[in-house]
Amino acid sequence: MGKKVVLVTGVSSGFGHAIALFLAKKNYTVYGTVRREIYPIDGVNLVSMDVTNKQTVINAIDHVIRNEGKIDVLINNAGIGIGGPVEEFSEEEVDIQLRTNLIGYVNTIQAVLPFMRRRNKGKIINITSLGGIMGLPFQGFYSASKFAIEGLSEALSMELKPFNIHVVVVRPGDFHTNFTQNRKLTKTIGDETSPYYNQMRTTLAVIESDEQKGLQPEYLAKKIEKIVRKKHPKFSYIVASPEQRFAAILKKFLPQRWFFNILGSHYKIS
Repeated sequence: MGKKVVLVTGVSSGFGHAIALFLAKKNYTVYGTVRREIYPIDGVNLVSMDVTNKQTVINAIDHVIRNEGKIDVLINNAGIGIGGPVEEFSEEEVDIQLRTNLIGYVNTIQAVLPFMRRRNKGKIINITSLGGIMGLPFQGFYSASKFAIEGLSEALSMELKPFNIHVVVVRPGDFHTNFTQNRKLTKTIGDETSPYYNQMRTTLAVIESDEQKGLQPEYLAKKIEKIVRKKHPKFSYIVASPEQRFAAILKKFLPQRWFFNILGSHYKIS
């Protein structure tokens, strides 16, 4: 049967880098996508891809198929975060956020599915976020993109059942990665005349502190490898601290107003 072939998007840093490196160490055949040239990653075959450019996605997947004849697992990870108040997002900023985090996933899924269906087997793991099951203040369009992937994955899971292709969503909580440093901010972030200015800075400071105190990305990589190995994985997994897993449970069972008050208190929404 040979080694499983895994394609991981967005491996230049953060989750993608940790996942690709760990899977390579576990003796999978790993391909990792990058938008620009980076230093080699031990055991990972780097391939050029911009998830927002469908032709580069098709070219990258064709490259893997030519080399390996198959893709057993697609791990959709590439994405960005843009912080700021919903009212002040520009049309361009909304487009960049959704085109990367949502349409990027769509592009890779559509390109890989014909090859998985042909073999009547495969696994698609979509990295979403706890922000995909609870809206996070000043990360509204990031949450929107992750909520969308959750819904897309639910529909896709049913559509692909006849083809023996499993769809899994993985919802990380806060992790200590360079996502914090890489987060883009709306152009209005420094505008002291904005009615959101003080609250936005207060809340973003909490968000960044949570991320800096978060789990290490290698923890997520180990969880992902277990999912890759599972013959019949669950549809969804939360990978987070005990406190954040508890918050996800509260979201299910508490009245919405109570939960919003708790979440708002955490983010110092006055």
